[in-house]
Amino acid sequence: MLRAAAAAAAVFPSRFAAAPAVAAVEEVRSPLLRVLGALRGGRVSTLGRKARFCSNSSGSDSEAAAAAAEAKAEDAVAAEGEADGKTSSAILPTSPRPEDCLTVIALPLPHRPLFPGFYMPIYVKDQKLLQALVENRKRSVRYAGAFLVKDEEGTDPNIVTSSDSEKNIDDLKGNELLNRLHEVGTLAQITSIQGDQVVLLGHRRLRITEMVQEDPLTVKVDHLKEKTYNKDDDVIKATSFEVISTLREVLKTSSLWKDHVQTYTDHVGDFNYPRLADFGAAISGANKFLCQEVLEELDVYKRLKLTLELVKKEMEISKLQQSIAKAIEEKISGDQRRYLLNEQLKAIKKELGLETDDKTALSEKFRERIEAKKEKCPPHVMQVIEEELTKLQLLEASSSEFNVTRNYLDWLTVLPWGNYSDENFDVHHAQQILDEDHYGLSDVKERILEFIAVGKLRGTSQGNIICLSGPPGVGKTSIGRSIARALDRKFYRFSVGGLADVAEIKGHRRTYVGAMPGKMVQCLKSVGTANPLVLIDEIDKLGRGHSGDPASALLELLDPEQNINFLDHYLDVPIDLSKVLFVCTANVIETIPNPLLDRMEIISIAGYITDEKMHIARDYLEKNTREACGIKPQQVEVTDAALLALIENYCREAGVRNLQKQIEKIYRK
Repeated sequence: MLRAAAAAAAVFPSRFAAAPAVAAVEEVRSPLLRVLGALRGGRVSTLGRKARFCSNSSGSDSEAAAAAAEAKAEDAVAAEGEADGKTSSAILPTSPRPEDCLTVIALPLPHRPLFPGFYMPIYVKDQKLLQALVENRKRSVRYAGAFLVKDEEGTDPNIVTSSDSEKNIDDLKGNELLNRLHEVGTLAQITSIQGDQVVLLGHRRLRITEMVQEDPLTVKVDHLKEKTYNKDDDVIKATSFEVISTLREVLKTSSLWKDHVQTYTDHVGDFNYPRLADFGAAISGANKFLCQEVLEELDVYKRLKLTLELVKKEMEISKLQQSIAKAIEEKISGDQRRYLLNEQLKAIKKELGLETDDKTALSEKFRERIEAKKEKCPPHVMQVIEEELTKLQLLEASSSEFNVTRNYLDWLTVLPWGNYSDENFDVHHAQQILDEDHYGLSDVKERILEFIAVGKLRGTSQGNIICLSGPPGVGKTSIGRSIARALDRKFYRFSVGGLADVAEIKGHRRTYVGAMPGKMVQCLKSVGTANPLVLIDEIDKLGRGHSGDPASALLELLDPEQNINFLDHYLDVPIDLSKVLFVCTANVIETIPNPLLDRMEIISIAGYITDEKMHIARDYLEKNTREACGIKPQQVEVTDAALLALIENYCREAGVRNLQKQIEKIYRK
């Protein structure tokens, strides 16, 4: 019986030696632990307690359960040894102590080093390595070496990269893997293995001395101890208390750190200066290589200084986080407050009748527009507007139909229904303006004067369709602007050269997305009157495409019998265009379709003779060209002989556009 007890005491000296120590030693509280205990507001652990802790509560529960199971197993082994001791003095099987582990399997840590006393879960993807860990655990060899992985050469440790480096680490074997590992690491106890997840608990510092086996990588290690230090040294005390003071500041803002301290003080036994340095570095969010420096440092004072730098930086980050959170919170609360106040203001104004909602405001705007035109607006148009206004009130503002109806009402109410500009029927005034702008063109001028004379006799003017045909440069487009000025009418020009879409003339159906009215409705909105002069340029160059024939669409527009009720596809209500004066231009009339040509009054402009070109050059072209080139009249003089030679030898075409270019060339020189 005594021999069995002696054998058990030899195998488990810590168990048999701890009992009297706990009974005899008085509970002495460490000053550092008292400070941390005051920080967390709880009880302080005693020196005699077992030094085990983890980074979360679940880990502590699992470790406590593991410790209890281990104690039961040891009791069972001891009881078995005591029973067998009566007949045999055999050695009892037991797990090796941490200090006895001189050869360990090396586990690479890609992200952070493992500090003594902390748990760390890692994932082992190498199946051979995982199987070796499982086999060792079955043989009660529960320890391995955890070493931080170095970054590849030429990479910046501060730049986050993809997980390719982790894949490369898993592929490395033997010396290649050994060269990528830091020499100093941690002896880790394997507490559990679930699938490919291995949970490690750090015990003490190690240094790799040599490689024993390549796959899995097994190395010989030396156990490292802190250098001796004087615990009563004032500098070490001051540094440690500064670390604790900084931790206290961080604890005020970080709930995660509070959990770490709670777990640490619940499970740690000997909270000395080295453990304080390890604790501060382990829970900081510092760079992994800065944490590795703390792990490698064996001088306690230098380790405390390194940890102090890390926790100071952590405090600055915590303050920055607090300021950012405060700024965002103020902004969000300010926006919410402003939104609530605006909504309350809207509700108050609505109750007092000072403001209406969007739909009511839109309806009021449309009614104000049409109110001024109510007497002149046709009844069928007023009926459509009223129906659409009623429909607008019933629709939700967020629906697509609401936007279609709003745009439709916008066009209906903006058009100049029955709004005609006052015309000038003074024949002499019109003759003067036409002569000012153009030399010659007697046929055109005579036709315009006839139009004015008929309008003066009738008291009102009727729309006409005039087509000016002739070669380029004879002034077909510019004469249209002069006619509008002579009649005091609004002027609008659009070209139909190459036009191949009927919708440009007749408009789109409202069922299409982005539908718009045709050119004539846009013209009426632009000029603001119902009797403008509309110049349709290049009518002989109409195109024809898959979207229809625009020449056929112009038949309704340019027919005096039909345009009194012109129907645009978008508006879908008749528009009176009988008061509009249409002037078309064409180079040749042969390409104009006969039905369209039959609706127009053709006035041919054959061109200018030499004498007319001389007058045009002297009275119009020279003046405009000098202004365009910035030349004063006294600076350059073009003689009649030179001008005549220019016309006869260089500008023999019917128009004067090339003559103007040649005069510009002279002035530029």
